[in-house]
Amino acid sequence: MHIDLRDLRLFIHIAESKSLTRGAERSHLSLPAVSARVKELESQAGVRLLYRAPRGVALTPAGQSLLQHARIILGQIEHMKGDLQRFGEGVQGHIRVFANTTAVTEFMPEVLATFLAGHPQVDVDLQERLTAEIVRGVLDGTTDLGIVSGAVDADGLEKHHFSTDRLILAVAPGHPLAARASVCFADMMDYDYIGLHDGSTLQNFVNTLMQKGRHRLHIRVQVSNFESVCRMVEAGVGIGIVPESAARRHSRTMKIVTKPLDESWALRDRYVLTRRGDSLPSFTRALIDTIIAYPGHAESRR
Repeated sequence: MHIDLRDLRLFIHIAESKSLTRGAERSHLSLPAVSARVKELESQAGVRLLYRAPRGVALTPAGQSLLQHARIILGQIEHMKGDLQRFGEGVQGHIRVFANTTAVTEFMPEVLATFLAGHPQVDVDLQERLTAEIVRGVLDGTTDLGIVSGAVDADGLEKHHFSTDRLILAVAPGHPLAARASVCFADMMDYDYIGLHDGSTLQNFVNTLMQKGRHRLHIRVQVSNFESVCRMVEAGVGIGIVPESAARRHSRTMKIVTKPLDESWALRDRYVLTRRGDSLPSFTRALIDTIIAYPGHAESRR
């Protein structure tokens, strides 16, 4: 088989968009040209790679295999560029990071500011994802790094521990729970709750707790970030679960009271995930080191 790297990139675009038309747009090619390239790929492979339907395309098992290999091959190209970067000017690196809500909002802005100042030729694509998507992305090569909190058990992963994430309950001064030394999840059921937007890692985690424990919180308001949760709590709209780091920061400017959660799941280790056996380019290793060394983790590191 003689496969052009451009065809691999095109196939990834088609697979990710589930559409020949959108794949053509992302690749800056005409639809007839894309159709011809896909047919040539299928001819060389000797198997069908795509199921075609009126509303788009889906990958066949052979297409899934090609997608995985294409991501690995193009990822290795990026790794090669990064390793060669120190030998010449103008070579740029690219790192894709899938991370949970806490990482995206609480410490990655500062981490990336430090990292990018020292690596001006490297671009970073940071995307907020759920834990299952993060793990899957690292394993199949969709992302270079994953940042998660909590137990992760998956073959093929390297886990780099960098801190401990403590979830706490934020309430307004004078709230009935403010007098408690600590709070259990079941204690929260009688009060209005401020949640994050659907699709955020923490909200998905809280939804799972409700399903497992058969307890239903009354989610009064949903917001997009931890600062908004704390502002709603301060205003007396409801109570909210937030990471301790976020509560500590916002309590400096807001009148909120924080309470420990007397639950085993409230204490969660944080990890940077990489795929086991991957030879990471120097700039990707540098980003991992920057995350681990971030001073803001000092108070929560074991």
